[in-house]
Amino acid sequence: MNTEIQNIKQRFEIIGNYPGLDRAIEKSMRVSPTDITVLVTGESGVGKESFPKIIHQLSHRKHNKFIAVNCGAIPEGTIDSELFGHEKGAFTGATSNRSGYFEVADGGTIFLDEVGELPLTTQVRLLRVLENGEFIKVGSSNVQKTNVRIVAATNLNMEDAISKGKFREDLYYRLSTVEIKIPPLRQRKSDIILLFRKFASDFAKKYNMPTVRLDDDAQRIMQNYRWNGNIRQLKNITEQLSVLEQERGISGAMISSYLPNPKNNLPAIVSKSDGQSDFSSEREILYKILFDMKKDLNELKKLTNNLKKNPPSNPSEIDEIENFITQNFNEHKKPSNLESNFLEAEKIELKDDKYSFAEEVVEEETLSLQDKELELIIKALERNKGRRKAAAKELGISERTLYRKIKQYDLEI
Repeated sequence: MNTEIQNIKQRFEIIGNYPGLDRAIEKSMRVSPTDITVLVTGESGVGKESFPKIIHQLSHRKHNKFIAVNCGAIPEGTIDSELFGHEKGAFTGATSNRSGYFEVADGGTIFLDEVGELPLTTQVRLLRVLENGEFIKVGSSNVQKTNVRIVAATNLNMEDAISKGKFREDLYYRLSTVEIKIPPLRQRKSDIILLFRKFASDFAKKYNMPTVRLDDDAQRIMQNYRWNGNIRQLKNITEQLSVLEQERGISGAMISSYLPNPKNNLPAIVSKSDGQSDFSSEREILYKILFDMKKDLNELKKLTNNLKKNPPSNPSEIDEIENFITQNFNEHKKPSNLESNFLEAEKIELKDDKYSFAEEVVEEETLSLQDKELELIIKALERNKGRRKAAAKELGISERTLYRKIKQYDLEI
C-alpha cells in the first residue's frame, strides 16, 4: 500500500509524509472503484481539490467527464440553471435551452467545491439527485435521469451550519457516506520544508533565477508558524521570497518580515452563538453604540457652544439647562464594559477654558449601517488585493453574499 500511495503522490503532485495525509490518500483509493458519495473536508487552502481527481481517475468513470463546480462563486439566482439546466423562456435572458452540469456529466463525476454555500432550495434539488438520480430543469416539468457520481468538499463546520439551519441534515448524511478529512498545514510540520523546496524550485524555473533556500532559523520559524492560509499561503510566501529577495539564502529575520503576525501562533477564538450571521448582530450592536454616542456627543457640544456664545443671564435659565442635561445625559445606566471601552476613546481633554472643546462648529454627522458596510467591504477588498474569497472570509460573510454586495453597491473590482 505504501508503494501505491507514493505512486499516487507522484502522479497527482502531492507532497508530504504526514500520516494523516497518507490516510486521506488511502481512503480515496479505497472508495474510487465504488460509486459511494464522498465528502472532502478541511480548511481553506489544504488542497482538497486533489482528492476528487484521485477518486475519479482511479474509478471506472475515468474515461467520462469530470466537472468541478465552485458552488460559492455562482450567484444564488443562477446556480440552479448552472447545475440542472433550464428551458427557453424559463426566466429573463433564457433565450435558448441549456444543459446543466448534471446532464453534461452523465456517466462521469461532478466535484461540488464549497458545497456548504449552496442555497437551501438548491440543496433540495441536489438531495433528489442523490436519492434517485432525478432532476428537473428550471422552467420544465419533465423529470430527467442522470448517472453521476458526486464528490463534494467544504471548509465549513457542517454540524454548526446544520444547527443554524443553513444546511440540510439529510443532505449532509447523503453527501458524507465517506468523509475524507485533510489535515491543516500546521499539523504537518515535517512537510512544510518539503513543500517550500518544491515551490521554490518551481518558481526558480518559472522566473529563470537561482532557487531560494532557508537557513536553520528560517526553517524553525516556518515550522512553528500557524499557516492560517495553509498550502496556498505557503506557496504565496515562497513566490514573494523568490521574486523580491536578492539574496538566495533566506534568514529568520527575512522570513519573519513576510509572515503576518509571526509571533501570533495561537488559534483564534470564534464565537459559536446562534445569532451569528453575515454581518453579525454583535457588529450591528457595536455600530449602534457608536452612533448613539456620536449623537449624544454632538448634542452636548452644540449645547456647550451655545452656552459659550450666549451665557445664561438669570437663575431660572440655569435651572432649565441643568434639567435638560440631567434628563438627556445623566439618566443613562452605568455603561457596560463594552460601552466603557468606546467611551474611553471619546474622552474630551478639557483645557483651561471649560468650553474650549466647542471652538469648532459641530455639524451633525450622517452615519448609517449601509455606509459602514460599504466602507468595510471596500477596505477588505483593497487589503486582499481584490481577492473576493479572502475578503469575504475577513468580513465573516460568504463569497456569494460579498458578490451580491459588490453588485448592490456597483463596485468596480
